[in-house]
Amino acid sequence: MLKSWPIIIIFFTALYLIRGRPRNVYLVDFACYKPDEADMMSKQQLLDIMSSTFVDEAVHLQKKVLQRSGYSDKTYLPESIRRLPEKIMMFEESRKGTEKVIFGAIDDLLAKTKVKAREIGIVIVNIGLYNPTPTLSSMIVNHYKLGVDVLTYNISGMGCSAGLISIDLANRLLQTQVSAYAMVVSTESTASGYYLGKDKSKLVSNCLFRMGASAILLSNCFSDSRRSKYKLMHIVRTHKGADDRAFKSIYQEQDEDGNIGISLSKGQWSKIFKLKNIKPYIPDFKLAFEHFFIHAGGRAVLDEMEKNLDLTEWHMEPSRMTLYRFGNTSSSSVWYELAYSEAKGRIKKGDRAWQIGFGSGFKCNSVVWHALKTINPTMEKNPWTDEIHDFPVIVPLVMDLSV
Repeated sequence: MLKSWPIIIIFFTALYLIRGRPRNVYLVDFACYKPDEADMMSKQQLLDIMSSTFVDEAVHLQKKVLQRSGYSDKTYLPESIRRLPEKIMMFEESRKGTEKVIFGAIDDLLAKTKVKAREIGIVIVNIGLYNPTPTLSSMIVNHYKLGVDVLTYNISGMGCSAGLISIDLANRLLQTQVSAYAMVVSTESTASGYYLGKDKSKLVSNCLFRMGASAILLSNCFSDSRRSKYKLMHIVRTHKGADDRAFKSIYQEQDEDGNIGISLSKGQWSKIFKLKNIKPYIPDFKLAFEHFFIHAGGRAVLDEMEKNLDLTEWHMEPSRMTLYRFGNTSSSSVWYELAYSEAKGRIKKGDRAWQIGFGSGFKCNSVVWHALKTINPTMEKNPWTDEIHDFPVIVPLVMDLSV
């Protein structure tokens, strides 16, 4: 019996060391929803709808934003926006639109990964403005008939950076599970955030957000490492909510007439992105990462990030083309950007990709991925596949629109 003690000690020591180490988390694959052509709306079409919905001053303000948005005429908006100023049941319209984009993204993900829905043990959904009861994560459980032991989480109100927060949550949960799949779904309800008042600071968001959704499958199974695209390397989260200016920079509130809208403070945003009179040391991030996927929040935001990080046009191309083709799809935008680089055949084995998301709070979150394989674009199916040969394009600084 005494002779077996060393073996027992070695066994439990090895078990402790194995369990004490962080589990590797792999990104098996992801999918981004591409709406139907029926949901496509040009800037002029949107402006025409605004002209019949808002007072002249509000229309002219939104016209200026649309002209300088950097958007193409092929972005997507839900039917509820197309039907304005008709009085509609916005809550139910939001439900229909959200189900459409979420189920579309998940269906594509399951088809790509060949994973059965009941194999998924963790479901995390992030959406900013639409929060029905039961939650959207429960809606997914019901629609796909997931198991009774599935862990579900619904993140709301955390803005355009919430997609990467969801990745962080999934990573933490996968550290406590054995051989598990986690699915992260990121989207936004454009209809729920549409503002019908006349407050200038709240009208801007009407011009920015577009339909979109992403679904990501993560795994902590070593057996999935061979077929997975990426390995999770780092997550960094920063929250500036203690600063009153940052906290109020993106703020949902009612106007004097009772209309709810999101106030975007241009002055505060400039202070966040422009560090006047301060010249901190900025390392050459291009030596650390091959690819940069910056949330496509708007042209001005991308301009500042390009300048502050000293990036080239090539590095910014996925973000700018995503903004142009799909608009601001909120937290899912960084996945449309990664899909762009995959469709271009840019992702090589060993490459490091940096996703950067920022949004209300004010929060900035980073996720770094290590490419486990060279992505063959001819084998990929994503929103860019059928039209990637048309990009990049030169985006005009100002586009012609008429009221």
